[in-house]
Amino acid sequence: MSKALAMVEYLTVATGITAADSMVKTADVKLIEAHVVCPGKYIALIQGDLSAVTAAVENAKRTYPEKLVDSFVLGNPDDSIFPAIYGSCEVTNPSALGVFETYSAASIIVAADIASKTADVVLVELRIAKGMCGKSYMLITGEVSAVQASIDTVKERLKDTSMYLDSSVIANPDKETWQNIL
Repeated sequence: MSKALAMVEYLTVATGITAADSMVKTADVKLIEAHVVCPGKYIALIQGDLSAVTAAVENAKRTYPEKLVDSFVLGNPDDSIFPAIYGSCEVTNPSALGVFETYSAASIIVAADIASKTADVVLVELRIAKGMCGKSYMLITGEVSAVQASIDTVKERLKDTSMYLDSSVIANPDKETWQNIL
């Protein structure tokens, strides 16, 4: 049984709730989070076996394409994604800081998975469209070269999706910057 994570992101609440319901009826998946995000979009995050998750997402995309903003299916997501989503990451030795910003909720989770698998970095936070007018961002830390490699790889992998907004790497953030973030 393969561990998988997926999300659909819809422009309207009505379509989002309907699509979320459709996914759990399509296949044996668990709806782990479904709610409104800014600016009135709706996201549904599911997990389960890869084939079931893929079938559920494909059904939602096929049935409700007109209001679909973004989606993803990750076959083996990095374990650090969940603590970053829920703000429970423990960062004991912050170093360089990487910031990556996207236009969608779904794309930032994909970005976090790519970043964490590219180099030895720690996901500090995933801000998923809450209070951001639909945009999302991630913060990562690690050695400068690792953070830069992760940010560069994510930019390259997401360049054709039109969801990339901006990014930066700060080699040595001030102590006050870290205090504000952590």
